[in-house]
Amino acid sequence: MTLAIFDLDNTLLAGDSDHAWGEFLVEEGIVDAEEYRRANDRFYQEYLNGELDILHYLGFALQPLASHNMEELLAWREAFMEKKVRPMMQATADTLLDSHREQGHTLMIITATNRFVTEPIAEALGIEHLIATEPELVNGRYTGEVAGTPSFQDGKVTRLDDWLNAHNRTLEGAWFYSDSHNDLPLLKKVDNPVAVDPDPTLEQYARDAGWKVMSLRG
Repeated sequence: MTLAIFDLDNTLLAGDSDHAWGEFLVEEGIVDAEEYRRANDRFYQEYLNGELDILHYLGFALQPLASHNMEELLAWREAFMEKKVRPMMQATADTLLDSHREQGHTLMIITATNRFVTEPIAEALGIEHLIATEPELVNGRYTGEVAGTPSFQDGKVTRLDDWLNAHNRTLEGAWFYSDSHNDLPLLKKVDNPVAVDPDPTLEQYARDAGWKVMSLRG
């Protein structure tokens, strides 16, 4: 069974769900607006620049989960899906996913964004398998810590290798679609790497390597 693997933010989605979650928290008055927005924007720029300290960022990003009970969080997430995520969903992405389904491929999202934010997005896209950064959950509450390896840069390779071993699968014939140079470690491992609306660094690398470059943004 061939794997078709997709990055989520700025690949399947026309935007970044992790950054948008931070914007949502600001707009709803759940966090201190000025301070949180400034930090959220700074971390996002560091990500784009390939300079993000993932553990430092997650210490910031997971704190709101730890500060509120699950009932509140789930209600906010439902509103977030409607206000922020639905407008980022793309019919062209659905078409791409369907083309892989028709070939009998196993679909997977692998994303650095945490599972709390991304799980309902994967469900909305009809993708069963999700590898995401795991926020630690103890007795029904988030702790603000990370469980295991964040699925970021080389961590995506580590987490995927763990999944392959657990499911007795291989990467033979696999596809991986991404927009970001942060995903080069995994793009280099698959037989069919595809740069989707890539950042300038990834676009240059992909063209030099003879990889497919495509757009879902029309």
